[in-house]
Amino acid sequence: MAKHYRFMSKGKQNPLMCHLFWAILLFQSWSSLAKAGSIVKYLPGFQGPLPFELETGYIGVDESEDVQLFYHFIKSESNPETDPLMLWLTGGPGCSSFSGLAYEIGPIKFEPFLYDGSLPKLMINPYSWTKLASIIFVDQPVGTGFSYARTAKASHSSDLQVSDQLYEFLKKWLIDHPEFISNPFYVGGDSYAGMIVPIVSQLISNGNAVGLEPKINMKGYVLGNPVTNAAGVNFQIPHAHGLGLISDELYQSLKDTCKGEYQQIDSSNALCLQHMQTFNQLLSDLDFAQILEQNCPFASPEPSKNFDGRRSTIDIFTQKIEELKVREPTPIECRMDGYWLAYYWSNDKNVQEALHVRKGSIVEWIRCNHGLPYTTSVGDVVPYHANLSMKGYRSLVYSGDHDLLVPHLATQAWIKSLNYHIIDDWRQWIVGGQVAGYTRTYANKMTFATVKARISSFFPFLDT
Repeated sequence: MAKHYRFMSKGKQNPLMCHLFWAILLFQSWSSLAKAGSIVKYLPGFQGPLPFELETGYIGVDESEDVQLFYHFIKSESNPETDPLMLWLTGGPGCSSFSGLAYEIGPIKFEPFLYDGSLPKLMINPYSWTKLASIIFVDQPVGTGFSYARTAKASHSSDLQVSDQLYEFLKKWLIDHPEFISNPFYVGGDSYAGMIVPIVSQLISNGNAVGLEPKINMKGYVLGNPVTNAAGVNFQIPHAHGLGLISDELYQSLKDTCKGEYQQIDSSNALCLQHMQTFNQLLSDLDFAQILEQNCPFASPEPSKNFDGRRSTIDIFTQKIEELKVREPTPIECRMDGYWLAYYWSNDKNVQEALHVRKGSIVEWIRCNHGLPYTTSVGDVVPYHANLSMKGYRSLVYSGDHDLLVPHLATQAWIKSLNYHIIDDWRQWIVGGQVAGYTRTYANKMTFATVKARISSFFPFLDT
C-alpha cells in the first residue's frame, strides 16, 4: 500500500489528498469487515468441537453498505464440492435465520429442557439438511437477529428492498466463496419468506439472463407453509371445518351470510359479522401454526410501542426469564417455551464472541423482532411463480396439514391457478415405513406436499 500513497511522505502534505487517503483506508476497512467470514470450531453449550464446518460473518449491502447482513454458513457434511448450495430465509418478517438453523433444518438443536439459569445446551440434529447441502442462513430484513443498520435511513426496509439486498448479498458472498459458484443453487424459506423467495429467485434469473457476474447456477426453490397473497386467510374457514373445529351449521351460515365459501367478511352484513365472532371464539384458544400443539404464550414479545428504546421489550423478557427459570432439569412440554432457549443462548456474551458478533452492533438479540420499521410492499407473488415456471425452474412447496395460519388449501389454490397439468397424482410419501404426508407433481416441475402433523419421531424439522 505504501507505494500507492507515496505522496503522503514527501514534502508538504496536500489536505485534499490526506482526506482522500483516509477515505480510501476507511472504505477498505469497512469492505474487509463486510466481506470477511470467520470459522467457528466451538460453540458454548455444545460439548467438544463442532462435527461440521460453520462460518459466520457480515456482508454489507445497499448504499454505502449501510445494511450489514449477518449469516451462518454450514458446509455440506457429505460432498460440499458438488452438493447443492441453499440460501435459507426465515419469515416473520423479522425472525432470525437461527430459527431455521436450530429449530428446523440445521445441524444443531437445543436440549429440550426448560431454562434453569445456566446456558442452554446444544445437541446434534440427525435430520439436518446439511447432511446433503451447504446452507447459508441469513438474518433478514435488517434489524433481524444480528443484522444491523449503520444509519437510521438504512434501518427501514420493504419486500422489494430486502429482495434486492439479498441478491446483492448472494453475489458478494459467492465472490468471496468462488468454490461454490458452480454448485447447484436453491433459494429456500418458510412462512412470510414465501413473499421474498420468489422475488429473489426472479432477480437471480434476470441477472443471469443479462450476464451479471457471478452467474448463479440456480436450479429452483423450496418453500414451507408460504405466505403468497392476502387470499390465504380466506381458506381458514373450510380448513377449520375440515379439521372438525366448527360445526356444519356454522360453516353453512358463514357461506350463506359472508361472501362465498371463504372468509371474505362482508362488514355490511350483521349476520356475517356475528357468525365470524362465533368462529373466532371457537378457535381463540388454539395455536394456529399447529393446532395439535399446546397453546402457549408466543416466544417473542408483542410489538413495542417505543421501537427505539425497546424498554418494554426488555421488561417482558426479564419477567419471562423469571417465570421460566427452574432449579432442576425439567422437560419442555410446550414448543413455544423451547423457543425461549434461543434468546438466553444468543444473548450470552461468550456465545456472541464465539459467533464473531460485532460488539455494540445490536442492543439485544430477539428471535422474532415484530417491531421492525418494515413495509409489506408486495401483495401477491403468484406472478413470480408463473414466470419462474415458464423459465423451467424446479420447486418444492410443502404445507403442514394442521396449520391454520397458512392453510394448505390456500397453497393448493394458487398452485392450481398456474394451470399446469398433473403428471404425478395425489399419493402418499413415506419416511421410516410410515405415511409422512401426501404429494403431487405438476408439469412445471413444481411438487406440492402436505406434512402430517405428528411425525417428529422421524422427521423433526418439518414439525415446526
